[in-house]
Amino acid sequence: MKSTELSVDLQDGIVSRHKSGEGYRKTSAALKVPMSTLASIIHKWKKFKTTRTLPRAGQPSKLSDQGRRALVKEVTKNPMITLSELQRSSVERGETSRRTTISAAIHQSGMYGRVARRKPLLSKRHMAARLEFAKRHLKDSQTMRNKILWSDETKIELFGVNARRHIWRKPGTNTIRTVKHGGSSIMLWGCFSAAGTGRLVKIKRKMTAAMCRDIPDENLLQSSLDLRLGRQFIFKQDNDPKHTAKISKEWLQDNSVNVLEWPSQSPDLNPIEHLWRDLKMAVHQRFPSNLMELERCCKEEWAKLAKDRCAKLVASYSKRLEAVIAAKVHRQSIEQRL
Repeated sequence: MKSTELSVDLQDGIVSRHKSGEGYRKTSAALKVPMSTLASIIHKWKKFKTTRTLPRAGQPSKLSDQGRRALVKEVTKNPMITLSELQRSSVERGETSRRTTISAAIHQSGMYGRVARRKPLLSKRHMAARLEFAKRHLKDSQTMRNKILWSDETKIELFGVNARRHIWRKPGTNTIRTVKHGGSSIMLWGCFSAAGTGRLVKIKRKMTAAMCRDIPDENLLQSSLDLRLGRQFIFKQDNDPKHTAKISKEWLQDNSVNVLEWPSQSPDLNPIEHLWRDLKMAVHQRFPSNLMELERCCKEEWAKLAKDRCAKLVASYSKRLEAVIAAKVHRQSIEQRL
């Protein structure tokens, strides 16, 4: 049962005896108050300069400290555990708590329910190439970056945004590792620069080296003209074998297109990935019912993407490079501690 709270006079008397230099044991015997209670009252007085009951933020939590630690341990061990599962395990420990109480307890530990960030699976060779690329291009001028025409392909599903997993995590932690390109859907090729979006086209069949030549032939140069990038623009595409095939390289050389050398397994460095997410969210808010409507919605929403958004994404490119370098420094510090 909950014990009766000590009177204000008695608490003040405890503090007065403490000020006079009287020890805990002597005060406890004289006032018949447990030493743990004395320590709590004196600690409160030292911290808040008062023995009065302080305002409380709502109803006291029904979760014990042990229960909170158990929840944090479960979430740390299994980031994909749901609130319902946590609630059941809490009941099994003898603590019946609402889902909001459990959620608040986890938030207090610094973890929040978020969509798991997707991260490419990197080998040591990939890491070294990314680091070398980041160091080489970190000091590129913004004027040069504004000349880059970023391109990529993406898949858009008819029903729902491509699979997302909700997990408990602290900011910047817990990712789902993936290898690139993993209901009905369509494949799209698109490009953009700091000046806005370029062409967006549907890939009608399986992507081949010949298509990697034909799509730029029909859309790349026209996009550079529409965006007024000039003849000295820089073309960014990934290192997919189809892009590096002889037929694709020959077309780029014949048309004097400057290509930005790109490290493998580095979709996170390409700002177009954020633009794809914007596009998918906008398209699925329109609920297209078939693939023809899906393609039409994609092209309409692509054209609506704001130029300011494109410019901000390109401006964030330097932060992406800095993150690669910082990750290397972080790994080195961990290795040194080990």
